[in-house]
Amino acid sequence: MSEEVKKDPEDSIDVGPPITVNRYGPGKRLNHWITATSLILLLLSGLSMFHPWLFFLTALFGGGQNTRMLHPWIGVVLFFSFFIFFFQLWRLNLPNRDDVQWTAQIGDLVRGNEEKLPELGKYNAGQKLIFWGMTFFILILIATGITIWDQYFLEYTAISTKRVALLFHSLAAVLIILLFILHVYAAIWTRGTLRAMTRGTVTGGWAWRHHRKWFKELAGRRRSDPAEYK
Repeated sequence: MSEEVKKDPEDSIDVGPPITVNRYGPGKRLNHWITATSLILLLLSGLSMFHPWLFFLTALFGGGQNTRMLHPWIGVVLFFSFFIFFFQLWRLNLPNRDDVQWTAQIGDLVRGNEEKLPELGKYNAGQKLIFWGMTFFILILIATGITIWDQYFLEYTAISTKRVALLFHSLAAVLIILLFILHVYAAIWTRGTLRAMTRGTVTGGWAWRHHRKWFKELAGRRRSDPAEYK
């Protein structure tokens, strides 16, 4: 796998004080929140149809019929919003040797000894795992969702096929919910991460500590010594 650092034209360093690093532009942030909102709405609407005890959740969508109508369309929004994000960032999420070493030393991350970890590009192995996991499960959800979307595709698949599709749709939904929870937890646990998706920037200290190779690459674009950004 190539070790070349892929570049995002929106990434840059603003020399302070304080020093800030531009991580995501307005378009990426907006699309990220559309994707996140779609996932939450799909979670609530899907659970409302999953078991009678959860039917009360349909009140959030105006009743059972509205929930059945809206759920697949929200899924379509999720699919397109996520894959806009995907085509912008997939190269930056390709695995490399640093990810293998980072994974092997995951204990140092948990213990807060990040100075022992390899220098990382824009994303670490955990972020890449979530990225590719979301990609896989969303593809499963859209494929199985279309199969069981009787309003438009009733006559295209047999009942037995729909039953299998519904099983895989439910399994993928549970797994993507767990992955989403992990993503949110990691963003909260790593202090300063949420700022990247609210303001679009991170501090120079955050970038140096968590994604030093990426930070050095940005500093190199400015033809400056990375040491000055510690």
